[in-house]
Amino acid sequence: MSSSGHGHTPAAWTGVIISFIGFCVSGAFIVLGNVPGFWAGIVLIGLGAVAGGLMRAAGMGQEPRRAKPAAPAQAQPQEG
Repeated sequence: MSSSGHGHTPAAWTGVIISFIGFCVSGAFIVLGNVPGFWAGIVLIGLGAVAGGLMRAAGMGQEPRRAKPAAPAQAQPQEG
C-alpha cells in the first residue's frame, strides 16, 4: 500500500468500477453506431462519480489530510 493511501477505499473502487463499465458501454455502442446506448454509457460514467462521492460522504472514503501545525520558532541565543 502506498504511503498516501490514494484510492484505497471502497468509495474510490466503487466509483471507478462503475465509471469503467460506463466507458466500456459507451465504447461498444459508439462502434455499433447506437447513439442512445452511447449516451447510456455516458450516464453511467456520471453515476460512478456520484456513487463514489456519496460513499465518501457516508464515511467510506479517505479522510482529508490536515495540514500539520507549524513548529513554533525557537528563540536564538543572543550574542553580545
